Amino acid sequence: MQRYKCTISYDGTMFSGYQVQPNNRTVQSEIEAALEKLHKGNPVRITSSGRTDAGVHARGQVIHFDSPLQIPEDRWVKALHSLLSDEIAVRKVEKAAPDFHARFDAKGKEYRYYVRMSDARDPFTRHYQYQYGYGLDIDQMKAAAAQLIGTHDFTSFCSAKTEVDDRVRTIHLIDIEQDGERLMFRFAGNGFLYNMVRILVGTLLEAGRGMHQPEDMKRILFGKDRSLAGKTAPAHGLYLWEVYY
Repeated sequence: MQRYKCTISYDGTMFSGYQVQPNNRTVQSEIEAALEKLHKGNPVRITSSGRTDAGVHARGQVIHFDSPLQIPEDRWVKALHSLLSDEIAVRKVEKAAPDFHARFDAKGKEYRYYVRMSDARDPFTRHYQYQYGYGLDIDQMKAAAAQLIGTHDFTSFCSAKTEVDDRVRTIHLIDIEQDGERLMFRFAGNGFLYNMVRILVGTLLEAGRGMHQPEDMKRILFGKDRSLAGKTAPAHGLYLWEVYY
């Protein structure tokens, strides 16, 4: 058996998230179905660096799987593409060590979130950018973001559905870039809690509207109370951009 590391991209619009769910279309179920066909009906289980919610996209999701098939690395891409919908792209397949683990070996991740600063409807970006029609003070948002960089307990910035007890994470980078009416948030860190990036974005957008001051971020962090932070930004603006090993 050979273990393979596979980097994939997907448009999450029409999926009920990454992880297998009964009676729902998911990224994992479609990839496993394709692999099962390649293995003549034998099921192949894949393991990812982490799951994404319904509507969330990925540019650099990483999975691993084991296979007895002797297929060159570049041929794996063509073989999988012949069986997958156009919403999923296999960017790279490479041989990995037998003990490589897509989730447990990950050292960090980068997420990006896109906002369209306009109150005019655009049918071409509606699934890929969060339309936000309020005026924003970008400098105020950057000042607030600076308060969140570092190692903190991010209990205030995660969903009540978060299953882990240890909510201390390190954010290395929060970058906010404006290009016309498009606003891009970049978050890089050693790990992120459930809905953490979307809550961070929602809070920073509120800071841009003057609803929070930059110094409020420390108070929100220390409070360890989800109700202190802003609204959760919608799923469709979020992209799992890269996983670091």
